[in-house]
Amino acid sequence: MKNTINIKNRKAKFEYEFLETYVAGIKLAGTEIKAIRMGKASITESFCEFQNHELFVINMHVEEYSHATHFNHNPKSERKLLMQKRELKKLEKEVKNTGLTIIPTNLFINDRGIAKLKIALAKGKKLYDKRETMKDRDNKRNLDRIKKDFN
Repeated sequence: MKNTINIKNRKAKFEYEFLETYVAGIKLAGTEIKAIRMGKASITESFCEFQNHELFVINMHVEEYSHATHFNHNPKSERKLLMQKRELKKLEKEVKNTGLTIIPTNLFINDRGIAKLKIALAKGKKLYDKRETMKDRDNKRNLDRIKKDFN
């Protein structure tokens, strides 16, 4: 099964500094996975939160499946993330003790056809860090332009 669904959260890399990354499964309804396979999902405004020692992704938008009946899903519902218990305990401890956040960075379908979400334990950037990131990006672009002209 060859599927090339790869939905990224480009804004997250600019807003946060990633410390660790994990891959988690997602508990989905039938119409949700069909909509994701069509590429009708967005994770730009989403974040992860613990509720009763379980991890949920909140504010992930999955459009309603066009060929479904009245049993369609809610586009902005909370979706449970499936991870190993020791990983969940470690993440929960990090979030509670140090005030870090968990941000979804990539939604993809693996080679077995199962939807997976790559999440990152992240620390929010300050305004001056964002300016530095933009400056580095501009400098790299200018350097590449000069190298191209030189060759």
